[in-house]
Amino acid sequence: MTEFDEAAPAAVPVLAVVGRPNVGKSTLVNRILGRREAVVEDVPGVTRDRVSYDATWNGRAFTVVDTGGWDPDARGLAERIAAQAEVAVTVADAVLFVVDATVGITDADEAVVRILRKSGKPVILAANKVDDMRAEAEAYGLWNLGLGEPYPVSALHGRGSGDMLDAILAALPETPPETFGKVGGPRRVAIVGKPNVGKSSLLNKLAREDRVVVDDAAGTTVDPVDELIELGGRPWRFIDTAGIRKRVKEASGHEYYASLRTTTAVERAEVAVLVVDSSKPVSEQDLRIISNVAEAGRALVIAFNKWDLVDEERRYYLDREIERDLVRVQWAPRVNITARTGWHVDKLVPALDAALEGWETRVGTGALNSFLGRLVAEHPHPVRGGKQPKVLFGTQASTAPPTFILFTSGLLEASYLRFIERRLREEFGFVGTPIHVQQRPRQRNRK
Repeated sequence: MTEFDEAAPAAVPVLAVVGRPNVGKSTLVNRILGRREAVVEDVPGVTRDRVSYDATWNGRAFTVVDTGGWDPDARGLAERIAAQAEVAVTVADAVLFVVDATVGITDADEAVVRILRKSGKPVILAANKVDDMRAEAEAYGLWNLGLGEPYPVSALHGRGSGDMLDAILAALPETPPETFGKVGGPRRVAIVGKPNVGKSSLLNKLAREDRVVVDDAAGTTVDPVDELIELGGRPWRFIDTAGIRKRVKEASGHEYYASLRTTTAVERAEVAVLVVDSSKPVSEQDLRIISNVAEAGRALVIAFNKWDLVDEERRYYLDREIERDLVRVQWAPRVNITARTGWHVDKLVPALDAALEGWETRVGTGALNSFLGRLVAEHPHPVRGGKQPKVLFGTQASTAPPTFILFTSGLLEASYLRFIERRLREEFGFVGTPIHVQQRPRQRNRK
């Protein structure tokens, strides 16, 4: 068990998501999280381990554990996957049992139900792939499983997910009041980037000794390496990672798992340092890694390495690339370094501190709504089809990353949400952190 596991708050209730292979568990997990986290592919067996994610609904936090397809009669690798699912049920406070409503009850489902009954845990039954009223009628045949009311949902389209989430909260134990004190222990930093951009060289220079194998061959590091390093008079936990390759699906063998472990390292970290080879053009891979970090909700610092190889001409083109390609992450602090010689590596600590401070910034509800009132008065949402949605009220639901919920009279356009995010940054800073802005349009009673 890693130090990160030990530090995880035990008070947060745990929901295990189980079911046969390919019933849509990972898609449903993404729907619960409100973001694309779990790997989804239209073949059975993509999820092999139990993977944990932090989730919130109606202001309550809980942990979601996604599991591999559970077949009680499995053998070999499938048997180990089933064992992981059983472990997940053992540690969970409640279980979300996902069944494919279009297939109905199978022998495997009934076998899983027997195991769930023995566990004594509360079980919420999700009838997935219910995309229309006809399928909803079929879903009620799942009453025969004896697990109570089935909740018809479409993980793909979000249909019925709100009722299911309310049932999940009712089944989970109450969480303690949310606290906003400082997180204990060293701050966790993931060093990420393409292969062979100098990540391990940077870690060695920060540690002032050779702790990681460095070689010109790309892909020397496969497993993430955790190192406690003192910088600026404080301990930091650095997670060196394997270079993220082009696409996980294109990688094979150990490269595939190295990519997955790198993603896990980003999730374990609080802030990611993206190391870019500044002597070469900013690549699609660099941009994909930035998207991964932002989607994971982690703070970000961009380190332009190998600065000693950058001449005046390259500097000109690099400035243009930054303006063009990194416009979506203008909020990320940038430092120019040469890891091999240690030039300007000391500038990393102030950049990390700034990014973490932005990541944990909280705006009071009064200040936020005063800002939103002025913004909406000066720049109202455009009228579309004779309707003009308004922002009625806003609140910051959480920090790390800063997440805002806007209660609105109607659906706001994505461009207007981006405008609000931009102005939030201008007003309150949020250096080095992604901002998540969600909206809750007012539901009108339909007769």
